[in-house]
Amino acid sequence: MATVQTPRKYLAFDIETAKELPGDFSLWRNHRPLGIVCAATCAIGAEPKLWHSKTAAGTPASQMTRADVRQLVDYLSIMAAQGHTILTWNGASFDFDVLQEEAGARDECKACAHDHVDMMFHLVCLLGYPIGLAKVAEGLKIPGKTAGMSGGEAPKMWAKGEYEKVLAYVAQDVRLALHIADECEKLKQVAWITQKGMRKTECLPGGWLSVREALKLPLPDTSWMSKPITRADFLAWMADDAV
Repeated sequence: MATVQTPRKYLAFDIETAKELPGDFSLWRNHRPLGIVCAATCAIGAEPKLWHSKTAAGTPASQMTRADVRQLVDYLSIMAAQGHTILTWNGASFDFDVLQEEAGARDECKACAHDHVDMMFHLVCLLGYPIGLAKVAEGLKIPGKTAGMSGGEAPKMWAKGEYEKVLAYVAQDVRLALHIADECEKLKQVAWITQKGMRKTECLPGGWLSVREALKLPLPDTSWMSKPITRADFLAWMADDAV
């Protein structure tokens, strides 16, 4: 008799950073610490929970305090312990790395990152290259990211006091992550639009894998790439010798 897989209780998570970065965003580690202006978490069927620090006057602070970021880490750890699966897009490489630095909580973030589902990291392990969240939304023909805005614009907008726009943006990202996770698991495949405008698909017979599970996948053929990205590149901050 076939075993029916119990659906995961996903809790999507995303951050927006405080520092404006010049040029290539992939070089963000050269500009750390980045700070965090806000974050969002969202469980299926619920409204996003928004996170940011406040000034004495009650308005949003320029960036989150260490204590408030630590509270977010504790919340993620508690929710994971209660049976939720943390869900991100590129969280293993970016969000959790920034979070651990800002909270001073490397061990807790490392544990969360290993056991959470990072959909982009899963695809890197399958294909050998990353895909953007918006391109997957487009491939699945579902509403995508907030129009006219990007993560790179968030620090500038927050600094100008456009808090509601940034909070709406991060809230939409966690909703979108949940929608993509659910849609792909129903279809048992992921779809995306390539840089050449072609629609491609990849089977996900067992649904999305956690970082720990994705690391067990066979290495993809990256011989055609001039500078392939390795799994270790994404998880460098979790290495035992990382500082």
